[in-house]
Amino acid sequence: MANKGPSYGMSRQVQDKIEQKYDTELEARLVEWIMAQCGAAVGKPEAGKLGFQTWLKDGCVLCELINSLCKEKPVKKIQSSSMAFKQMEQVSQFLNAAERYGVAKTDVFQTVDLWEGKDLAAVQRTLMALGSIAVTKDDGAFQGDPNWFFKKAQENRRDFSDNQIKEGKNVIGLQMGSNKGASQAGMTGYGRPRQIMNP
Repeated sequence: MANKGPSYGMSRQVQDKIEQKYDTELEARLVEWIMAQCGAAVGKPEAGKLGFQTWLKDGCVLCELINSLCKEKPVKKIQSSSMAFKQMEQVSQFLNAAERYGVAKTDVFQTVDLWEGKDLAAVQRTLMALGSIAVTKDDGAFQGDPNWFFKKAQENRRDFSDNQIKEGKNVIGLQMGSNKGASQAGMTGYGRPRQIMNP
């Protein structure tokens, strides 16, 4: 797959559409968060899509990120390697750990999306979902500005007594609609066509 040539026709249109979803402002925010979360040791990538991909491609930065969010480090061994299969294995370890952390399967990118640069917007979506879950958990592991991510909804369970449930059955909610202001003034009898008068 490394020697894949340029795409043409419909394939090119699809690839262009995918590339348009990539957000450079979001890239800057994610880089800032990852550096705040993991420390300066992870370094800073060159600006742009290619720099972002190269920075995350070997999986080391991603594994450092997930380890910094969890109390028990899910990725035990992080090592930089020039071998493609080792790098892809580390990316997949990050993806598995992110799923266990709470990122939905639909929000997780495929390893080739990052490694071959096919869909870096999907990588951004996964990192945004990871940041949102870290902010929502509020366990003290999150570093950075919580306003960068949206907080996921929490369960707000309510327990009603039997009396409250019985009283609720007697109330007609506004969802049912209301008949205030409705009248049959001006209605004609059913079955008769509307009378049109010529002046």
